[in-house]
Amino acid sequence: MCDQTFLAITFGPCDNCSQNKPLMNIYLKNEPINYCSLCVELMACQGLAKGETIHTLKTESETLKAKLEEERAKLHDVELHQVAEKIEALGQFVMKTRRTLKGHGNKVLCMDWCRDKRRIVSSSQDGKVIVWDAYTTNKEHAVTMPCTWVMACAYAPSGCAVACGGLDNKCSVYPLSLDKNENLAAKKKSVAMHTNYLSSCSFTNSDMQILTSSGDGTCALWDVESGQLLQSFHGHSADVLSLNLAPSETGNTFVSGGCDKKANVWDMRSGQNVQSFETHESDINCVKYYPSGDAFATGSDDATCRLYDLRADREVAIYSKESIIFGASSVDFSLSGRLLFAGYNDYTINVWDVLKGTRVAILFGHENRVSTVRVSPDGTAFCSGSWDSTLRIWA
Repeated sequence: MCDQTFLAITFGPCDNCSQNKPLMNIYLKNEPINYCSLCVELMACQGLAKGETIHTLKTESETLKAKLEEERAKLHDVELHQVAEKIEALGQFVMKTRRTLKGHGNKVLCMDWCRDKRRIVSSSQDGKVIVWDAYTTNKEHAVTMPCTWVMACAYAPSGCAVACGGLDNKCSVYPLSLDKNENLAAKKKSVAMHTNYLSSCSFTNSDMQILTSSGDGTCALWDVESGQLLQSFHGHSADVLSLNLAPSETGNTFVSGGCDKKANVWDMRSGQNVQSFETHESDINCVKYYPSGDAFATGSDDATCRLYDLRADREVAIYSKESIIFGASSVDFSLSGRLLFAGYNDYTINVWDVLKGTRVAILFGHENRVSTVRVSPDGTAFCSGSWDSTLRIWA
């Protein structure tokens, strides 16, 4: 039938029956159309064979899914921690808060490092986007957005621009200059437009294209200069909360996670969903590629982090403890890929040994839930953002 269905608050003539009714914005073969609920139901029933119903088709779909899982399980010959038994355990290491960045008036929701390994951009519920010098803790630029809950921000690869968005449903790009007193708002460029909140954004390997994910259940690739939609990605059945671009220079894939408990891998050129993983028991809040690009980690409201291997096409590790009952909001790998840093809603950051599946450290300091964790480009430190309105640099 269609790749994706979601509600949009619109009223007008239905594209099928032409009657003025509340409309559902649906996608049919990647083309947006506005149908009333009756026409959507009629369309769903078209083409059904004799004796077929939506219910029987759903049952058949679930049966096929179960068979696929059985085939995957046959290849499941060994656990990652069993393979890693002979590898030497990590020695004790101490990480401390080296810098605390204060300046936001409300919850910090997102942050990103510049490739110069020094500057950071952060966004907050207070509607502010701030560019920091992480070393001196000075604020270099500040932008007040037209809405609160700025849920996404990203640094351009060149370091000359930042992108951000949230409850305004848009992704806006602000060019940065050396003049710290310049009015950045005057140079704002609206690039992306979704039909629901913007949850995440990331530049591709150039300043010219940007990927976005949204509460409307879609991801999209945009041209920054023209604001044109280059490719849309439909496959999630609920809000998409996070996305992450494959790390290789020529990477044409990205992974997304959302409220449908699914992590999907996409081909940016075709717009196709090439792999899908559904083993979490609650919303996936964050997805992050392994440094080699052969696997990715997820953090979920089910209080676990999980590692999925793309070559094995399955989940290979679960990072959890019975004592951890709060959701994981953000994950990131160390530069080597041996450590997984995970921020939790119980105000802590847990550090996991990726190979052995054990927790090697727990970091305290934030006074509210940790919303974002990002390792610096050179791997010497990582930054965490929290609902306590601060960011902390750990090393």
